[in-house]
Amino acid sequence: MGTLSCSLLLALALLSPRTAAAKKCDLQGLWRNELGSNMTLSALDATGTFSGSYHTAVAATNKQILLSPLQGTQQHPNGKGHPTFGFTVQWQFADSTTAFVGQCFVDRRGKETLETTWLLREEVPSRRDTWKATRVGTSIFTRIK
Repeated sequence: MGTLSCSLLLALALLSPRTAAAKKCDLQGLWRNELGSNMTLSALDATGTFSGSYHTAVAATNKQILLSPLQGTQQHPNGKGHPTFGFTVQWQFADSTTAFVGQCFVDRRGKETLETTWLLREEVPSRRDTWKATRVGTSIFTRIK
């Protein structure tokens, strides 16, 4: 291989990771978390608002799990490449709501992940039972498409 060919290959190898890392996160699309739950997020409107649906793979109920709507917003929709966002899911099969907050990241290979923390609040019969009404956790979503 000639010197010019080697120089071109080296230049491409050095530039490729930077090009992938410069990619901005796009929340729109299909996502799956580590437990197998799926969500679909719509395109952002001009103010950074989005909607979608969530199908959980896990639930503390004997009821049939149903597709549930979500509503959210992204901070600075035209800003930097790793936006923060938040959304709520109104569960269609349980008397609870979950709020997610997170940030979107792109790794060196261009793989997008959503790192989230969530609070699930379920309805309880009285204020005395508030102590057991809220759960907290984390989820990492990766893009399906």
